Amino acid sequence: MFAPWALVALAGVVLLIVGAVALLRRRQQRRSGHLLRSDLPSRPGMRLSSPRFRIVGRPDELRVIPDGRWVPVELKSRSTPRSGPPLSHLVQVAAYCLLVEETTGRAPPYGLLRYGDGGELRIDWTPELRQRLLDLRRELALPYDGRALPSPGRCSRCAWRWACDQSAA
Repeated sequence: MFAPWALVALAGVVLLIVGAVALLRRRQQRRSGHLLRSDLPSRPGMRLSSPRFRIVGRPDELRVIPDGRWVPVELKSRSTPRSGPPLSHLVQVAAYCLLVEETTGRAPPYGLLRYGDGGELRIDWTPELRQRLLDLRRELALPYDGRALPSPGRCSRCAWRWACDQSAA
């Protein structure tokens, strides 16, 4: 049978572990906010839309920071890029920031990119990033003018290579 002191020691260890987990959770929430919604296959996240800009999106996570503003989080399975986020990741987080702003009426201070290796990049939602996104949105709304950027890899596999005047191959 257990000695009484062993039970007390075991209870102490359990309380210590529970306290450490609670402390880590609190530290995580202070750093990136309280989880509001998560996009899971079994339970889809919150769909955000902007009729004004005609965009729709569903961030992987929405977090609420202490001042009540929402912060979108995009999860990526790849490793953290050493040279910073690719343009596609940056545009995706910027679009989510715009959607949060349109949905709540309050601009988020930033969006987060979380990578599979645990790396996290904070993308500040600045007037410059907002304008860059709106310029890109406006450019995408223009009719396609037929321009193509030749690429040796893409052009070598293209079925229209024989007739293309822009071929890189």
